[in-house]
Order: sequence, then C-alpha cells, then structure tokens
Amino acid sequence: MSDELARRLVERALLEGDFVLRSGRRSSFYLDKYRFETEPELLRTLGRRIADAVAVHEPDAERLAGPALGAVALAASASMASDLPFIIVRGETKEYGTAKRIEGAFESGELVCLVEDVVTSGGALGEAVSALRDEGLVVRNAVCVVDREEGGSDALARLGVRLWALFRAQELLELHKTAAKWHG
Repeated sequence: MSDELARRLVERALLEGDFVLRSGRRSSFYLDKYRFETEPELLRTLGRRIADAVAVHEPDAERLAGPALGAVALAASASMASDLPFIIVRGETKEYGTAKRIEGAFESGELVCLVEDVVTSGGALGEAVSALRDEGLVVRNAVCVVDREEGGSDALARLGVRLWALFRAQELLELHKTAAKWHG
C-alpha cells in the first residue's frame, strides 16, 4: 500500500504492546485515535476522505453522526469537508441541561451516515445505531477510519448497516512491518 495517509496513520498512531480493547479483547497492537484526531493536518485529511466515502456510499445522507467522544472530531471535520451538518451520539442520556442522548439539530426521518474512528466488535456503533433509530433517524451506512476486522462489520450487517473502512488494520500492520524492515 503506497497511500501517504496510511503511512502517516501508522507513524502517528500504531502502538505495539499489550492492550485491552473496548470489547474486552486483548491485542498486541493499538490504534490510538487521539493521536490521529488531535493532529490538525491529519484530522483535516481524514475528514476529506470520510466526506468522499460518504458521497460515494451514502450520497443521499442529510446529516453525519459521530459517537462521543472518539468520533466527534472526525464527524466535525467530515462535516466541514462535505457541508453536511452533524450530530453527536452520547453513550447515554445526560441528566442535566437538555437531557438528550443525541446532541444537535435533526428531524425524524432524516438519513444519517455514522462516522467512527476504529471499529473492533461493532458494539459502540451498534449502540449508536439503536440510539439514532430510537429518535426516528434512518441509518444504513457507517464510515470508519480503521476496521480491525474482528466482527464489527458482521455485527453492523445484522442491524442492516454497511460498514465502509478507509483502512483495514491488516493493511496498516503490513505497512508497519515493511517500514520496520527498511528502518531496522
């Protein structure tokens, strides 16, 4: 893979070690979303790529949705690149202020495309799909930066949602191994 964005993701965010993932699984590598979401140029480029993927895979989308906290920066960046407004899906309904689980303006019946950082089991996205549908929103597609290919795509398919990934974890790991050979 010769993609410059993939190289930058690997360089910036791929960590090796012993990690426990949100799903509870252990992994010898971790893609630290905060390392790529807090780098302005990388975030801007990812936002453009996500916007391009939404235009191809969900061209009738009326709004983007990003689960809090991890995907909010990506959804905002993709929103600016696509001129589609976005909403934020909280992990749970807050008990203060407006007491909402979905933040931002939307209308029931709108077609929403989910934006996510890294997908492993699909659990977090599945929860977001349910929350959005509970509010009357239509969700058919999701775009993520990285699919770890550990069941997330299948879990979402069971909910009637298709997952589109900018990158697959295996591709990034291969790129990392190749780079290590050249530098090692």
